Amino acid sequence: QVRLTESGGGLVQAGGSLRLSCQDSGRTVSTNTMAWFRRDSGKEREFVAAISTSGINKQYADSVKGRFTISRDNAKNTLYLQMNSLKPEDTDVYYCAASRLGGLPMNRAPYDYWGQGTQVTVSS
Repeated sequence: QVRLTESGGGLVQAGGSLRLSCQDSGRTVSTNTMAWFRRDSGKEREFVAAISTSGINKQYADSVKGRFTISRDNAKNTLYLQMNSLKPEDTDVYYCAASRLGGLPMNRAPYDYWGQGTQVTVSS
């Protein structure tokens, strides 16, 4: 059974940084396209960033370009999201997701596995 687990969320002041991690006990993270989404209560999950299995190709939402960096360490079966210059509007629950489809999908449908989410709160 695939279980993705996010960590690294918390409370930070505007302008600060956080690094999120996503792991699983198997090889799901290291062998699939991975992505981060976020969702404020009552809203649909919003695409944040995606990364190919090799780590070479990446895609970002316009709202986070230049501030967030997605990366992966396949040897550790871990996905990361480095978030810099955080803004109050980045406050959200962040989810990692895995897609067996390939490419860099920016909508949630192609993603087969999801974590439970980690809360990020940015104070002004």
